Amino acid sequence: MRKRIQQVGVLGVMILATGTMSFAQGAGEATYKSKCAMCHGATGAGDTPAGKSMKVLPFVKMSEADMVTIITTGKGKMPAYKGKLTDAQINEVAAYSHTLIK
Repeated sequence: MRKRIQQVGVLGVMILATGTMSFAQGAGEATYKSKCAMCHGATGAGDTPAGKSMKVLPFVKMSEADMVTIITTGKGKMPAYKGKLTDAQINEVAAYSHTLIK
């Protein structure tokens, strides 16, 4: 009986932990918010004061591979993030940025 209670308790903790993780911010979203949103804005429209002053263009439909290249090597006034972010972080940010394109 005691073993059964322990099993149910462990299962309950696992279910609660899984539910909590689903509300957690994705890694790409967190990196975007900390490194990109100041210029590109929450929606990728470039409508922040910094974005407007640097004439940041809204995200356009492009492949994730193209986004990875731009994030890695930079473009125009956008700095390169190679060496500042890992390859995984760059891929996660590109994937998240891609969801902002309408």
